[in-house]
Amino acid sequence: MATQSQVLLEYLPKSEGLLPKWQLVVATIAVFNTIQNFTTLKLTRRLYAGVPSTSITALQARTFAVWTLTSAVIRGYAAYNINNKTIYDMALLTYLIAFGHFTSEICFFRTAKINLPVLSPVIVSTASLIWMLRQYDFYVAP
Repeated sequence: MATQSQVLLEYLPKSEGLLPKWQLVVATIAVFNTIQNFTTLKLTRRLYAGVPSTSITALQARTFAVWTLTSAVIRGYAAYNINNKTIYDMALLTYLIAFGHFTSEICFFRTAKINLPVLSPVIVSTASLIWMLRQYDFYVAP
């Protein structure tokens, strides 16, 4: 009889290395962030702390939720299809877009302040982007 951990391990990506598992972790966290954006404004307001909290609307949060869910789907698909160049490229671009978004909100628009809620996606997007660029030839055959 299989233990619970053995059953869970069967669902992990089978590709070599840690990057596919990382993609799955990030995708899973993004699903939870999507739910949060659909249900409350509390954490979104902490993220965009550079503007009055009343300017963070439910519509904005739902739009952010849809973007986050889209990223989660792409990254989740990449976790299980990491050797597919098109999927790999799409996942890599989601991190580039996230990096661009949060960097611009901090540096140009000043709607986000440097705090834990904004540092988390900046660190994840930056680290993931660098990791994926460095491992490109390992996962995607030239």
